[in-house]
Amino acid sequence: MLTVVIQAGGQSTRMGRDKALLPFLGQPLIKRLVARLTPIAAEIIITTNRPADYAFLGLPLYVDKITERGALGGLYTAIEAASQPKVAVVACDMPFASPALLQFQSNLLDSESTDVVIPKTDLGYEPLHAVYRREACLPAIEQAIRADQWKVISWFPQVRVRVLSADELTQNDPRGLAFVNVNTPEELARAEDLARQIDSPSSI
Repeated sequence: MLTVVIQAGGQSTRMGRDKALLPFLGQPLIKRLVARLTPIAAEIIITTNRPADYAFLGLPLYVDKITERGALGGLYTAIEAASQPKVAVVACDMPFASPALLQFQSNLLDSESTDVVIPKTDLGYEPLHAVYRREACLPAIEQAIRADQWKVISWFPQVRVRVLSADELTQNDPRGLAFVNVNTPEELARAEDLARQIDSPSSI
């Protein structure tokens, strides 16, 4: 069973306000992600250091357990908070986060007995569109934090990591949009235009 964690409430310095709460096709962006990812989730939880802002979702909200540790601390909170053995972690600013791709990643976690299934593009790893085995990953992240490591993938040598191939990404995310994120008002507007063109019940 799979917990889906949406990481929300970051600084959003380039956007000028909280990205997850920005209107996207008439609803807060985070509500779009919740709707997209609910079909594959045994539970959906939100990590945020401003839980009052997200109470309207009616979902479990968790603040960082370990503060001042950036993305690695946020990943620790996400995996620690999950009740299920497999944890999909997604960023709140990915309007096209792919349930099909995440389900494929979750299935690989089981079929290949690995601990992390993660995409990698020309820009590097995508740890915020990845699936983690809680039992193996949580202690490895704790160890990295105790060792004063900061990189979000610094603990990967301690676990079994499965990197998706380019063919696997194409098959499960044929439009190549899963990792698109919105950091500026201009990117948000472009993403909305794209969503208007492609969104349909079958594509969500």
